[in-house]
Amino acid sequence: MALLSGFQVKIKTTMKKNIFSILLASAVILPFGLLAQTAVKSKTKTEQKPVTAVLSAKSSASIESAFTGSGEDWFIEAGKAVFPALPYSYEALEPVIDKSTVEIHYDRHHRGYFNNFMKAVAGTDLEKMSFYQIFGNMTDFPAGIRNNAGGFYNHVLYWSIMSADGGGKPSGKLLDAITRTFGSYDAFYQQFNDAAKTRFGSGWAWLSIDFKTDELFITSTANQDNPLMNTEGKRGFPILGIDVWEHAYYLKYQNKRADYVENFWNKLNWQEVQTRYNDYFRLADRLNK
Repeated sequence: MALLSGFQVKIKTTMKKNIFSILLASAVILPFGLLAQTAVKSKTKTEQKPVTAVLSAKSSASIESAFTGSGEDWFIEAGKAVFPALPYSYEALEPVIDKSTVEIHYDRHHRGYFNNFMKAVAGTDLEKMSFYQIFGNMTDFPAGIRNNAGGFYNHVLYWSIMSADGGGKPSGKLLDAITRTFGSYDAFYQQFNDAAKTRFGSGWAWLSIDFKTDELFITSTANQDNPLMNTEGKRGFPILGIDVWEHAYYLKYQNKRADYVENFWNKLNWQEVQTRYNDYFRLADRLNK
């Protein structure tokens, strides 16, 4: 029994020594291990060069920002078109156009026209044609091209000519042209509103520059047609357009299209309209008339 007790004491003493040795080793080795791991991680972070990701994002942003829907942009080959970013936040047009309407209109309707158009031209000769060429020969193409090319183009113009701090009246050469054509700004305003309010069903009202006379004119078109298309009796270069499809205003105005049309002017960016007016005379010789 005494022998057994001595043996147990010896085992316990040995175990204590072993445990102490393990703890001592851990205390010495662990900090070095952590330091080594930290050094490896630090080195890994330093050596990581997400150049590809950065360049990819920058490249994508450059392509998207380069295509804003200005007059020059539509000479691009249709197959290389990109869907441009909305030039302001969804709520920027409040209270004239509510956030939900802008979000649904832009991200579903407008994007849908773009996606459908790109699918329709993929693998066809239209991929290499400019939008001006397509519009100028629209009678040669099926309804799917007409509706979706028009829907894409028309909405890009629509979003670009509005802004959070819009409103006021035109000035300079554009105001001179409006006064010369319509007699006064007020007469123009009334005539444009009438075209928008009386367009039966879905469509658009436009202020455009006549390809033949270089003078302004007001018209309205059905569905997603526009004055660039050779389907129209009077053709021209659009500089201002209002969407009077119900999806453009129904959430806020319900069946009161007239109220939407009247309020639209409070967000109209006349500077952008003036830019498009100037674009026409700069690009006229290149347009497919």
